[in-house]
Amino acid sequence: MVGQWADFQYEIYLNGMTGAVPRLPTDLTRLEELAEHRLGPGPVGYVAGNAGDGGTARANRDALERRRIVPRMLRDVRERDLSVEVLGRTLPAPLALAPVGVLSIMHPEAESGAARAAAARGVPYILSSASSTPMEEVAEAMGDAERWFQLYWGSDREVTASFLARAKASGYSVLVVTLDTPLLSWRPRDLDRAYLPFLHGVGTANYFTDPAFRAGLAKPVHEDPNAAVLHFLGLFGDAGHTWPDLGFLREHWDGPIVLKGVLHPDDARLAADAGMDGVVVSNHGGRQVAGSVAAADALPRIAEAVGDRLTVLFDSGIRTGDDVFKALALGARAVLLGRPYVYGLGLDGQAGVDHVIRCLLAELDLTLALSGHASVSTLGPDALG
Repeated sequence: MVGQWADFQYEIYLNGMTGAVPRLPTDLTRLEELAEHRLGPGPVGYVAGNAGDGGTARANRDALERRRIVPRMLRDVRERDLSVEVLGRTLPAPLALAPVGVLSIMHPEAESGAARAAAARGVPYILSSASSTPMEEVAEAMGDAERWFQLYWGSDREVTASFLARAKASGYSVLVVTLDTPLLSWRPRDLDRAYLPFLHGVGTANYFTDPAFRAGLAKPVHEDPNAAVLHFLGLFGDAGHTWPDLGFLREHWDGPIVLKGVLHPDDARLAADAGMDGVVVSNHGGRQVAGSVAAADALPRIAEAVGDRLTVLFDSGIRTGDDVFKALALGARAVLLGRPYVYGLGLDGQAGVDHVIRCLLAELDLTLALSGHASVSTLGPDALG
């Protein structure tokens, strides 16, 4: 996609000749504040909130901001290529939309709106297990576009196997297994409002439509929704899983498996030894362990340890195009974008998600060019000072 992403800025300027300006800020770091003003405190707090006092989320941002780009001059950057090979598929840019659950609390278009926006730009959409829309409906909204499925690995093996079978039948090509959420962390913004969407049956769509889950209920969901919620809470997480248990997932999934939440090189090596295909270097955006190492600080060690054996992806703290540049230079193959697209969805539905994707990739394209790189493949530690 030569030059396509950066051209978005000229589209904005040309539209401005008729008096039109973007509906949302082009500085994506402003979206959270805007969402705080326009949307309900419970939903925004659920998305923006963090573990403990928020120190891990701040560390994520500090770790990226601390790295500085070193531009190089007099290089031919007239034509640029942001495409990248990830897990055996060619992506138009090193970006996927991260799995974020319960999106109906932000906008009625929910996961389907975000998925349609991703599909329109060729960006993979990763559907959360805890979505407010069943996986089959989201797949239908995306057509033939690239989609991955994120698994919260619960305690009921029959439900897990059923989820994987449904995802495979619905065209999800990569399994992303979140390891860092066997339990919910201490999240003061949610606790202060006693706000947990799952208790109201939001974020449970995949469970309530699953035959294995419903087989464990005494009554259909619509006859006793409270019992269904309690059953969901009882099987959602499992703090007893260990590395040998990955064999069960491999038995039920014949495509790539990526483990999300890896921060230690030894865990990355164990993932490779277990036959996994990739890892996401992530601390869940600061939402799980207060005081955790910043994801960007963990990234170089993991890339060095397993970059020749696994696909290394990254999330936690990505807000701008230069953040993406830095993550790639530190060893990531691609990044997962979370909160910014969720704010975009909340503020303007599918169009808001599209705006976020285009802004991020236009800024990445321009940062790449102005730093003397014509391809993301040339980024490495020497691109940073």
